[in-house]
Amino acid sequence: MNRWAPFEWITSIRFLKEGRMQTLFIITGIAIGVAVIVFMSALLTSLQANIVRRVLTSQPHIQIIPPDEVARSLRGNEPGTTLAATIQRPTQRLRSIDQWQTITAQLVQHPDITYVSPNLSASALAVRGDASRSITMTGIDPLVYFKIVKLPDFIVLGTLINGMPQLTSEDIIIGTELAKDLGVTVGDKLNVTAASGNARLLTVSAIFDLGNKGANSHNAFVALRTAQVLANLVGGVLAIDITVVDPYQAEVIAQEISVGTGRTADSWIKTNAQFFTAINAQKLSFGVIRLFVGLSVAFGIASVLVVSVIQRSKDIGILRAMGTSQRQILRVFLLQGALLGFLGSIVGSALGGLSFLFFHSVVRQSDGTEIFPFSIEPSLFVSALVLAVITGVAAAAVPALRAARLDPVVAMRG
Repeated sequence: MNRWAPFEWITSIRFLKEGRMQTLFIITGIAIGVAVIVFMSALLTSLQANIVRRVLTSQPHIQIIPPDEVARSLRGNEPGTTLAATIQRPTQRLRSIDQWQTITAQLVQHPDITYVSPNLSASALAVRGDASRSITMTGIDPLVYFKIVKLPDFIVLGTLINGMPQLTSEDIIIGTELAKDLGVTVGDKLNVTAASGNARLLTVSAIFDLGNKGANSHNAFVALRTAQVLANLVGGVLAIDITVVDPYQAEVIAQEISVGTGRTADSWIKTNAQFFTAINAQKLSFGVIRLFVGLSVAFGIASVLVVSVIQRSKDIGILRAMGTSQRQILRVFLLQGALLGFLGSIVGSALGGLSFLFFHSVVRQSDGTEIFPFSIEPSLFVSALVLAVITGVAAAAVPALRAARLDPVVAMRG
């Protein structure tokens, strides 16, 4: 150690070197605790990112929908009287969002919104020969919609042009289960009849697989104008899909849109409430585990330093008799705790990161692809380092106070 180093540093490192086995054991304990925290944090972050990615690739962050139709009571001639005591909820017919072009133009200018895609979904019947299946027909503008819902990533049959499947006014994109049920493939014709009675002969241009049998059986995509004609809603749309810069701010932005446009805007956070409940439960359980790991590390550091104070009582008494102040003795043991936490966090962070890398490379799906993306943020190691150092200092506080308060005469007598 440099002779010009502060007294506290020289003494702290010398005490740690003299009790090598104790120092090694406590650094190992801290390293294991930090490794557990780093590994679990990286695993939880990666799993959440994977789940969110899968959820958001199949739906928009925010969707504007038409308001529900409501029945109004008939008022009588006299004030305060009604002609109908019981009001029955009316059937919900297809209604376009009023002034959707103006709303779309307004939303595009919003700084937190990335993409805006009007669309129209309606029930229809897909027929080929004697086979028929009910489908949900969604009319879209592929240039924008495919930037919101990553459907091209799930295309299994069909030619992609500039990364997108062909979707003209004469085309239809269907799922694998629907193609199997109707016995069609790319290039075959389907007769699509909407609930309005309008029918059209469309060509299967691509087949997708969303990994969900229900979605692959009932979902189909056509051009927006084709859906408008079939649904007898020319020039109208039934929804406006929106993506935002920060998906976790979707609910706040949805409320702003509702206030600004006077239309109903639902965010993916609102429509996936159970998903967020599960995510919050995971975070809570991880927080409890991290708390107990931190407490075990803190008690380990404290116990070692308490033993160190007892073993070095005479040394502390001699230092106090030579003029060392209580504050210097206090800083010596606080510095020991900080050094133990720092060294343990360095080893633990490396161990946790390597463990997660090994786990990610070994645990794979049946086809060999990764189950979740590899995601470790540098801030995780910084936070683990800071947490370990703070824990080390906090754990050393009681032993340090005890050492500082030792009476020199009593300490030297043993």
